[in-house]
Amino acid sequence: MTNPTSELPSALVIMGVAGSGKSTIGEALAERLGWRYEDGDSFHPAANVAKMSSGQPLTDEDRWPWLKAIAAEIERCRQASQHVIIACSALKKAYRDILVHGRDDIRMVYLNGSQGLVADRLGHRKGHFMPPGLLDSQFATLEPPSPDERPITVSIDGPVETIVDHIVQQLQPAPPLSRNPS
Repeated sequence: MTNPTSELPSALVIMGVAGSGKSTIGEALAERLGWRYEDGDSFHPAANVAKMSSGQPLTDEDRWPWLKAIAAEIERCRQASQHVIIACSALKKAYRDILVHGRDDIRMVYLNGSQGLVADRLGHRKGHFMPPGLLDSQFATLEPPSPDERPITVSIDGPVETIVDHIVQQLQPAPPLSRNPS
């Protein structure tokens, strides 16, 4: 990509409910930007994975250590002047506040889709620890990001490349306003 990295955030968190495509979009976006990709699921303690695998939704108490581990990785990357994309559900504003921690160089990318579309995708997904039965709890927990969070919001109703294109377009700095000579 030809944009100077100083104009880009140091980290992007790809957020949304299970089955919205966080890993797929995160990996494709990282490849496009030449950034490192991390799946937030790899930061879950084993107890969380076991709980979700058995069909039990996580509590906030389950999530705090996981979110703090992801926030620490974002900070480590920032300190090393690295750019990173992390897939993380980040369903509540309180969770996103832990990840962003008041920094303006971390942006949320919200993958927005209907429950029906996501349910269909989950029904076709194989080998993931999150069972489709937890989708209702994901949507019940979801607090879509508000404008003051400066999210990049994209619809997941399209091909991966189109979704990545929409994210990259929203990352571009606004062109300077041209002035008409008077």
